[in-house]
Amino acid sequence: MDDHSALEKQICPVIAPRIAAGIQKLSSLYKTQITEIRLRTGLPVLIVMGVTDHMLTEAGTLTELKEQALICSHDDLQRTLQIISRNSLYAFEEELRSGFITIHGGHRIGVAGQALLEQGTIKTLKNISSLTIRIARQVIGCAKPIMPYLVSAEGTALSTLIISPPRCGKTTILRDIARYFSTGISWLKMPGWQVGIVDERSEIGACRDGIPTMDLGPRADILDGCPKAVGMLMLIRSMSPQVIITDELGRAEDCNAVREALHSGVAVVASVHGKSQEDIKNRPYVGELIQNHYFERYVVLSDHPHPGTIEQIIAASSSESLYSRKGGVKICG
Repeated sequence: MDDHSALEKQICPVIAPRIAAGIQKLSSLYKTQITEIRLRTGLPVLIVMGVTDHMLTEAGTLTELKEQALICSHDDLQRTLQIISRNSLYAFEEELRSGFITIHGGHRIGVAGQALLEQGTIKTLKNISSLTIRIARQVIGCAKPIMPYLVSAEGTALSTLIISPPRCGKTTILRDIARYFSTGISWLKMPGWQVGIVDERSEIGACRDGIPTMDLGPRADILDGCPKAVGMLMLIRSMSPQVIITDELGRAEDCNAVREALHSGVAVVASVHGKSQEDIKNRPYVGELIQNHYFERYVVLSDHPHPGTIEQIIAASSSESLYSRKGGVKICG
């Protein structure tokens, strides 16, 4: 499904009709560039395109003037929530606890409002006042520049950590890495490998009824909506993957599962929020993976000049830069 169709068929139907009508009036050029739609009660509807945002008007144009902007009312936001949750927010309590809901197509809707605590942890959210709709896109070939660095001289997959701030395309890159590994790469003389994907947030594969709607290649098995730590170990036992791919490491159990996978001889490609190797190496749990060189490659992404920009590729064992956007290629291998 192309970007225009995804917006028309998957995004607009879950947004309050008054706001959806304004979005549908936007030019086709704008529609293909939208990365986020931000709704805040009593404030202008924001259309995010790359690293910039603009206010939406009722006529379907973009403006920088608040007085011309379409304002998201309380009713608009509540109606959007009702559509997303099919009138049962209770059914989405587990997802709300994590701060987002994933809808069909792999689009993630972030939520903010009043947190309800139980014994010091968030039980759920109520009085939701903000929604951020992040549009999932498959960009076939976006990982092509990375792939030569992820395959060893012996022709095996190198365990890799994608380091990226939010909104910089890490899930899109991960999805394409999975597709390349699963399909094989003739120009690297690399056969297709058995790939196991743990898609806890339903973003990598955008599964519907357990079947990916994104192209992940012919040799990919996916666990949709499964906690990463449980899923990685389950795949190792049941599906014999050569490579495991998962998104957003952070918890102790995630990192323990990565260690167990690597000790089992399975390569792991995962991601973490951060700006650089130095930025994350002193964090709990994932920092230990960095300090002990569990990964063999680090790929650093940014959003300059656009999301998905490859800033640097680093050899973990020596911290040597194999590729730098500013300096170009130093070593390939």
